[in-house]
Amino acid sequence: MSSRFRFILLIRFLGYLAFFVGLTSFVFMLGPLVQVEFDYRKDKILNIKRTVPRMISPTSGESGPTPEVSDKPTSEVSDAGGPVSFDNVETSENSIIPVSTEYGIVIEKINANAKIIPNVNPANEREYTKALAGGVAEALGSTTPGQPGNLYLFSHSTDAPWNIVRFNAVFYLLKELDKGDSVIIFYKNKRYDYVVFDKIIVRPDDVSYLTNKYDFPVLTLQTCDPPGTLLNRLIIRARLVNS
Repeated sequence: MSSRFRFILLIRFLGYLAFFVGLTSFVFMLGPLVQVEFDYRKDKILNIKRTVPRMISPTSGESGPTPEVSDKPTSEVSDAGGPVSFDNVETSENSIIPVSTEYGIVIEKINANAKIIPNVNPANEREYTKALAGGVAEALGSTTPGQPGNLYLFSHSTDAPWNIVRFNAVFYLLKELDKGDSVIIFYKNKRYDYVVFDKIIVRPDDVSYLTNKYDFPVLTLQTCDPPGTLLNRLIIRARLVNS
């Protein structure tokens, strides 16, 4: 085998290697978002509804009631059914079992399900980067779920494709939420149901939605917009509903 032929084989090998490494990296970076988007579109086409199953009351062992909702704001603390447990509940393939009832979020419409990391400083990149690796971040100074005021949760959608795996992409489909959609917060084994009343895109330097004060319980969700960029912020606001 001549040296020229070996050189050509080496160049071809390196070319194929670079191609497959690039393709693997691309799939690694975008695979999670492609899967999330595919699952959402499939559920929509097939009219599949993802739901949190009826809860079990630890004291009575019976299923808790399904909360009745109202779109009117309330100034009173309201929880839907009290302490909850998902042990021995009747589930189906379309059920969503919260990853945390100690502090977690479930958005049934987009099949989002994550822990909430409390007291995260949104101005400290190192702090919120560490938090977002494990779930959705609660902004420092937020009010407790169910209490009058602003409960502010944020997550990257992500900020760059190569961070999709490192950072939690729970809020990637937040753009699909509309007025009237529900968001469920679990806190200290109690369930709180919120209904979306506002959806807006703002500049990244607009912190008014973080600092807003309310005399009734409001949940504010923030992510990047468009997904995978730092151009704008998508803000979703929801109010606590009566049970």
